[in-house]
Amino acid sequence: MKIWFLWIPLNLIRRRKPYKDRINSYQRQTGLTEAVQTGIGQLNGIPVAIGVMDFEFMGGSMGSVVGEKITRLIEYASNKLLPLIIVCASGGARMQEGSLSLMQMAKISSVLYDYQSTKRLFYVSILTSPTTGGVTASFGMLGDIIIAEPNAYIAFAGKRVIEQTLNKTVPEGSQAAEYLFHKGLFDSNRPTQSFKKAF
Repeated sequence: MKIWFLWIPLNLIRRRKPYKDRINSYQRQTGLTEAVQTGIGQLNGIPVAIGVMDFEFMGGSMGSVVGEKITRLIEYASNKLLPLIIVCASGGARMQEGSLSLMQMAKISSVLYDYQSTKRLFYVSILTSPTTGGVTASFGMLGDIIIAEPNAYIAFAGKRVIEQTLNKTVPEGSQAAEYLFHKGLFDSNRPTQSFKKAF
């Protein structure tokens, strides 16, 4: 009987798609190459460097490619003296890549430090729902101005994880943008329509 119980979860694990196949599947479904798109454009005639994360691609998770694309965007903006906008939407670091995905937090944060402190350039972080995990713990909260979408779910860890880890109840609504805005975590809490008009 014990062998039968062990066999079920192992069998389910074997049925999961290999990581490479999952990436290919998301690329076909979304038409995107990765969970972030980066580029250069203009906002009211001002040249800007912009990165937009897409939650549809593996929950907007941050792996090595996402980290590299954002790092290169910041370096380009730094060299060309461009303001930077990153629209965040992420479930956090990509667990399939283990510690490599966690390293992206430090890599992006260090290049942002050079961009903001050494070059004295301007970074706007826009948090959409959800923005969690490693993105919240790094570049999501490092903006010179941080804007949150109304009713956005913003957190480092989810409610269930916090409650199981700390054995304490998380107050209802304490991870909502409005609550966090009133606690001083953001500079602005703007409707989604204003984002669409801007971009």
